Amino acid sequence: MHKAREEKIKELRTKREQARLGGGPEAIIKQHEKKKMTARERIDILLDPNTFNEIDMLVTASAGIKGIDQQLTDGCAGGWGKIDGRKVFVFAQDFTIMGGSLGERHAE
Repeated sequence: MHKAREEKIKELRTKREQARLGGGPEAIIKQHEKKKMTARERIDILLDPNTFNEIDMLVTASAGIKGIDQQLTDGCAGGWGKIDGRKVFVFAQDFTIMGGSLGERHAE
């Protein structure tokens, strides 16, 4: 039972790392070539270090959208963190996924 739990935790960590890549390394490179940051990079700059708590990071895009139905995250990053020690809520569109469009799952 302990081994099964460790495997689930490993799987969760892997999915979180995949989600942090948004639309993938190629899409991130394209953003950087345009002198733009990703949603999570913008959030990291705005908030106090290590205070961002993302919600719905592992939500998957709606089925039926060609090429996106297995994508982790859904075109935006949102959650809470701190600015100068004060709790704030943030939301940033991720242009590496669906051009930053608000997906059905996040709209819910």
